[in-house]
Amino acid sequence: MNSKPLILIVDDDAELSGMVVELLQREGWATHAVLTGGDGERDLAALHPELVLLDVMLPDANGYDLCRRWRALHAGLGIVMLTARGDPLDRVLGLEIGADDYLAKPFESRELVARVRALLRRAAPGRAESPLMRFDGLVIDLLRREVRVGEQALALTSVEFKLLVALARAPGTALSREALSDAVQAGSYRPQDRTVDVQVARLRRKLQEVQPGADWIDTVRGEGYVFVPR
Repeated sequence: MNSKPLILIVDDDAELSGMVVELLQREGWATHAVLTGGDGERDLAALHPELVLLDVMLPDANGYDLCRRWRALHAGLGIVMLTARGDPLDRVLGLEIGADDYLAKPFESRELVARVRALLRRAAPGRAESPLMRFDGLVIDLLRREVRVGEQALALTSVEFKLLVALARAPGTALSREALSDAVQAGSYRPQDRTVDVQVARLRRKLQEVQPGADWIDTVRGEGYVFVPR
């Protein structure tokens, strides 16, 4: 599982974005950079980042408008506005429409890192879209009880979702059918082994339908099943 917080950078200054990506990656954070508001909106929905560094002036969008819309749609998203304008009124406007922080360009590397670290610390745990279990191409949202493979949402039953979460919490570790039964139905009730096998088979089939060729769950003979991050 990729436990690194993901930071989305939306800024049309490619050189600056490259520097920011390198800076943040050195701190151990995952990054993804785009140059337009349209790409930012698309990747925000697909990647579910914990935090966005959002430029005010974009070639195809107004950063303030994006901030207002993204805050309304994603209450748990951390948003830091970036701008070449240092007018205090701009900062006030950014904060009033939902930004968590505001940083004027040019900024010191240490200041950016400090602001991002403070915001990530404040955001976890308990913001609306956390916690997320993030793998390569697969995102499990525990609070929303949603699973996405790439940009496609997966329609899982309650049992299938619980099975996937139980397996994903122990990647690379084989879980017995009894352990998976406990995850699905706590208490004295125990589904038969065959019932667990059927549910896991359905889960695997749904995962393969949206990502052909990728088998996230392997069978371990004599032990049970194991989640294998791809």
